[in-house]
Amino acid sequence: MVGGRPDRHPATDRPLRNPICEFQNSRRYMTHYSQHAHLKYSATQLFDLVADVGSYPEFVPWVIAARIQRRQENTVWVDMTMGTSFLRRRFSTVAQLNRPRRIDISSHDPMFERFEQQWKFEPLDDGGTDVEYRVEYDFRSRLLQMLIGTTVAEQAETMVAAFRHRAQRLYGASLSASPARHDKPGIR
Repeated sequence: MVGGRPDRHPATDRPLRNPICEFQNSRRYMTHYSQHAHLKYSATQLFDLVADVGSYPEFVPWVIAARIQRRQENTVWVDMTMGTSFLRRRFSTVAQLNRPRRIDISSHDPMFERFEQQWKFEPLDDGGTDVEYRVEYDFRSRLLQMLIGTTVAEQAETMVAAFRHRAQRLYGASLSASPARHDKPGIR
């Protein structure tokens, strides 16, 4: 290792250009993002919306296909194809459903070193719900991590907005009771 500073590339000692994707432990990248929002929908409505994976291609950007492979009690196995017209990647996920409070999604697909998403739905006294969304992932390919990790905040915000718009379409217009709060994307 040439460089020993966290703001420098460990192999070349050049400054890192991307504040979101930095080297971690001199070897791997980890991209993470979280967002909190208070929405005027019930926890059950929002849980059902997120758990309806088969509908994702209709409204979630970059989701080209989603096919449920198997359901067993509160566990769902899904094959998902994400991408654009020129770049597509299929991978598998497993979701643990704890209706209406929480959805934990992970993937052991060879594309990832680690992939975890989490949705939490906390019912509030006013009839609304405090929603927390978190995503953490680490691609095995450094190039793929650099390409996709650089836009993680923008992609996650776009995806959360797609769920918010879908809720408005399905359940009627609702104004957010409080603005969304974002944790700074970056390295863990």
